[in-house]
Amino acid sequence: MTGIPGPPAGHASDRHPLSRRVLLRRTGLGAATVLVAGAGVLGYRTFDNGVLDPGAGQPYEPWSQWRGDPSLLGAVAAAILAANPHNSQPWVFRVTQSTVDLYADPARTTGTLDPLGREKQVGLGCALENLVLAITARGHGATVTLLPDPGVPGHMARVTLASPGEPVPDASLYEAIGDRHSNRGPYTDQPVGPGIIAGLTALAAGRPEVTTRWFPAPAEKAALGGLIVAATEAIVGDRRQSEDAFAWFRSSRDDIDRYRDGLTLDGQGLAPLTLATAKLLPATSRGAGDAFWLEQTRTVHTATAAAYGVITVTDADDPVQRLRGGRLLQRIHLAATARGLALQHMNQITERIDRERSTGAAATFAARFDDLLARPGWRGLATFRIGYPVRPARLSPRRPVSEVI
Repeated sequence: MTGIPGPPAGHASDRHPLSRRVLLRRTGLGAATVLVAGAGVLGYRTFDNGVLDPGAGQPYEPWSQWRGDPSLLGAVAAAILAANPHNSQPWVFRVTQSTVDLYADPARTTGTLDPLGREKQVGLGCALENLVLAITARGHGATVTLLPDPGVPGHMARVTLASPGEPVPDASLYEAIGDRHSNRGPYTDQPVGPGIIAGLTALAAGRPEVTTRWFPAPAEKAALGGLIVAATEAIVGDRRQSEDAFAWFRSSRDDIDRYRDGLTLDGQGLAPLTLATAKLLPATSRGAGDAFWLEQTRTVHTATAAAYGVITVTDADDPVQRLRGGRLLQRIHLAATARGLALQHMNQITERIDRERSTGAAATFAARFDDLLARPGWRGLATFRIGYPVRPARLSPRRPVSEVI
């Protein structure tokens, strides 16, 4: 969710003296020169890193196949396309003729970026929302029970089918599942109108303990953006958090084909020529990747946000509220997608809050975040930016349904 880390620590790129970022700057983005020079090496990297066919092949097939199965497995195929932290895809499903159970996969963790499990449970809530939308779109009623088995901490939800089903209240949300992506590129200066924000806020109806706090005004955007940048600086300055983020970056097409998860160059919102050039150059180091992410956070993400939204709850430690907050977050992202808006999850602040809590360090971000929210009794659960995109987001790799059942 948060940036461009790199390959796992110890990867050969850690030892490479020149990163993609450094070379791009030294060449002044001289992509034309790069593309015609060294035909042998670059020809291999063109093939190996998927320069000519981004978003193609088996790691991306779930994005085009999720509608094809009318059974409950088809609903799971929609669920695995949900937003989740660092594209870690931390879910496992159990499917019977009348139920779908959602479990947290204990092996899929982002470590010190999410030491208290907040982001993981929010991501599972996102998957649950997609699952329910897909089940109801297939003509079934759906009853959701959260934490159905207290004796199994990882058993997050059970969806029980009822017949006949009710029609999907807003079919546009279901239809947007395959088009929803986290857009890390620049947004235009077109504002998001108050009517749209009101409509997105209304998606929380019926969930009194979960709501959205919006930051559309310039002064409050600047204040929250500044705190996001400060949290990003703290993360890249924390070696453990930096390494845990770095572990989820897939730097080559071979890694993407092997793991079918994590963050990629395609997902960074780069202009097409810059993206193609970056793929042709040596893989980035962790330090250079951190510097790139921090720079993008300053000059693109916070600089072009039309507005920020924060999912707020009364108890950010409650797994039930985290799941419900994740469901709302996914609904907002789907509704924004249906309206032609882009959205990017930006959880640096809460990642630092939970890191400081888990280590007993001084709480340097919690009070500042609460002050910005200005809602006594409410806590920030997940933060995102929203706006109209300069360019569409690209696909992220996904594991197939067969690997999560």
